[in-house]
Amino acid sequence: MKSDVKIRSDVLAELDYDPAVTSTDVGVTVKEGVVTLSGPVTSYAEKRAIERAVQRVHGVRAVAVEMSVRMPTGHERVDTDLASAAERALQWHVLVPDGKIRPLVENGWITLEGEVEWAYQSHAAETAVQSLVGVVGVTNRIAVRPRFSPADIQRNIEQALLRQAHRESQHIDIAVDNAVVTLSGKVHSWAERTAAQGAAMAAPGVGRVINHLLVES
Repeated sequence: MKSDVKIRSDVLAELDYDPAVTSTDVGVTVKEGVVTLSGPVTSYAEKRAIERAVQRVHGVRAVAVEMSVRMPTGHERVDTDLASAAERALQWHVLVPDGKIRPLVENGWITLEGEVEWAYQSHAAETAVQSLVGVVGVTNRIAVRPRFSPADIQRNIEQALLRQAHRESQHIDIAVDNAVVTLSGKVHSWAERTAAQGAAMAAPGVGRVINHLLVES
């Protein structure tokens, strides 16, 4: 079992290794495999990059994010300009269906609303706006209206897990409530946890995935 000291050392090394992370004053504390991130960052995109970098480190069981986005001087954007930029970003993204998603902006925080048929379209819309200059946060309220039954969704996820992660699939329980999928059980690493969530999210008809998978210590 990796110690908290070793996990913290590996997290700091991974943050230093990731070219998308430029902030040098991110606070990192570790207790029983749970990593807490604190301090200011210069953009929402960097905040998300830091979160992803930490999740890649073996031994990390959970991540608590207490970072705040503080725009450097000259990078601030009024909400009107940011809303226009978000709308254009959605229009230009090939995976986002035309006219289905509306961006709402308040104090630099973008809220996405609308309705799509696939979860990947909702994720693509969120990705399209999170790297815009001036964004301090994104809330995704896009509804996914599936054309598949819960039984179809569960069967597709089970088959995907067997194809992609046979060892882990034996220990993963899948519950489907309309378009919401809940994963529970145990996996061997954070990467396996993320892979299982990705397999579930890619299934036709899935609107949201609640990931309750535990990483074995």
